[in-house]
Amino acid sequence: MANNESKGFYKLNWMQRIGFGAGDMAQNLIYQTVSIWLLFFYTNVYGLDPGAAAVMFLIVRLIDWLWDPVVGAFVDKSNPKWGKYRSWLILGGIPLTGFAILCFWNGFSGSLLYAYVTYVLMSMAYTLVNVPYGALNSSLTRDTNEITILTSTRMFMANAGALIVKSLPMVIAVFAPMAADGSAVINKPESAGAWFITMTIFALAGMALLVFCFTQSKERVVMDKAEADKVKASDLFTEFVRNRPLRVLAFFFVTAFAMMSVSNAADAYFMTYNVGANEYMTTAFMWLGTIPAFIFMPLVPAIKRAVGKKGMFYCFLGVAILGMLLMYICVQVESLKQFWILCVIQFIKSTGIIVATGYMWALVPEVVSYGEYKSGKRIAGIVNALTGIFFKLGMALGGVVPGAVLAFVGFNASLDKQSAFAEQGILWLVCVIPAILLGLAIFIISKYELSDEKMDEINKAIEEGTVVHDVE
Repeated sequence: MANNESKGFYKLNWMQRIGFGAGDMAQNLIYQTVSIWLLFFYTNVYGLDPGAAAVMFLIVRLIDWLWDPVVGAFVDKSNPKWGKYRSWLILGGIPLTGFAILCFWNGFSGSLLYAYVTYVLMSMAYTLVNVPYGALNSSLTRDTNEITILTSTRMFMANAGALIVKSLPMVIAVFAPMAADGSAVINKPESAGAWFITMTIFALAGMALLVFCFTQSKERVVMDKAEADKVKASDLFTEFVRNRPLRVLAFFFVTAFAMMSVSNAADAYFMTYNVGANEYMTTAFMWLGTIPAFIFMPLVPAIKRAVGKKGMFYCFLGVAILGMLLMYICVQVESLKQFWILCVIQFIKSTGIIVATGYMWALVPEVVSYGEYKSGKRIAGIVNALTGIFFKLGMALGGVVPGAVLAFVGFNASLDKQSAFAEQGILWLVCVIPAILLGLAIFIISKYELSDEKMDEINKAIEEGTVVHDVE
């Protein structure tokens, strides 16, 4: 054990694993709140046109694509006194918390300029946390089994945060004004103060979790200062060309995050207009989008051993597509359009999505090590910036598509009952478009070539210094 650990194959204790996972829980409390609820807030509370919001989401992602490689190179080159990667949990976490809260402030109601400024700055601050946090994973250990356990723990914690985020309607209802019938008003301009209070609570809790992650993380596998000084932003493009598994993973991230972003953004509209649900039903439905994580993510190491890495992706992505097909049929057939049936289908669909998209993060340290094997540079920050560019490309699609579809089908936030065409458009966003994206994801992941056995060989060769690096 000691000899293995001296070569980078570290075992972590459960407090360290939970501490690392707390960082992803924090980012879910903050950023997933923005991802799931900001479009709904903009159109129903803040007063933006869906088309204008869609364009803004695209522009913010374009800014991210320029910003992410700069952050990746800067993080790999820098050596803050608190740690190369963990320092940014604090240094980036503070502005992230502040700007996330301001995104949900209605002081400049309807102002597109204010929405742009706060959303851009929040997204840039998120990159300052997310890129180093992703790189932190690969700096804790090289052990592939430990990384699988660490990823499962991280995803368990992340989904705990997501469960809280999906409870947002009930939290808002506590602070929202009441309608004449005694129900809480949560989707109108008069509920703006309740949204602001709720986001403040979530963001401050997220900041506390980032501090906890900072205290429990210990960087052990990082490049030395001499190598760090050589890092430049252009390494991102060089690594992308040289590292085939990274390219496969990057394109998988595009499809996976586009699918999640489209589906997540549409859920609130689906429950409000297609199902006619209240805040409690909406929360229960969204909980079922996360609850499978607590059942299946702890089982991921065993599932992977039983069916293999690719087999696990094929199985669970297929389950997700099946769930989307069933959801589409159920809503179209009036006799099947019952809330309990929708909940069962939501559980099936979410089980597939959660396991497949949760485990994909375990592949990031693999492509980092593969890049080190090929080039001699362990540029974890650059690699995570690159994956960040691609998952934000997916999120850009996820941000643009819902707004564009809602504008195309004539969605009108002032109406309590939408047209049949608008309801059909919402259903496309919940079922049809995500299913197409998952079919593409299955094809992409079939091209991934790094088995666990291959990764063990690569990591041992790196630690023993027996690699002849490529120099192209």
